[in-house]
Amino acid sequence: MNRRQRTIVREFLIVIAFTAAAVLAMINFKDWINRSEAVRAMQDLSERISQYRSMNGMVPPQYYVDNLQGELEGSPRLGDLKYRGIWIDLESSGDEILAYSWKKYHSLLVGSGYVVLRLDGRVEWLGKREFEEILARQQSKDELQILQRKTQGPLSDTKVTWPEMQK
Repeated sequence: MNRRQRTIVREFLIVIAFTAAAVLAMINFKDWINRSEAVRAMQDLSERISQYRSMNGMVPPQYYVDNLQGELEGSPRLGDLKYRGIWIDLESSGDEILAYSWKKYHSLLVGSGYVVLRLDGRVEWLGKREFEEILARQQSKDELQILQRKTQGPLSDTKVTWPEMQK
């Protein structure tokens, strides 16, 4: 192989390497944008719930949140939103998880996890293990039983554990 051919092969390999790096970067960027949009939608939900609480002195009911979901900026990125307003009472602390949504990503830089709304209005991203530990401490036996009944349906005999309910 002469000098010119080696130069062409080397430049071709450099172009291929840069192209592969650009494709990987775009995949990671897309997931990062989707995660940011989910957080933004949860922040919008947080603001609306705060307004409701200031006017009514309590967290809104499930149907109120369900109706809001379509109006939230970035709401398609939230996915399957779980709202725990029914389990919030006067004794609940600001750290209580009020709403959450599981987000699964397959990129190197953006890991899967939960976008979480706390009772005090904070929105944060939590990894799966950390989220499950926090929620397990906050859930009552009644909540777990109701979730299990919803997951199983009226004709099912199988027992389901909490992490399996989230799949």
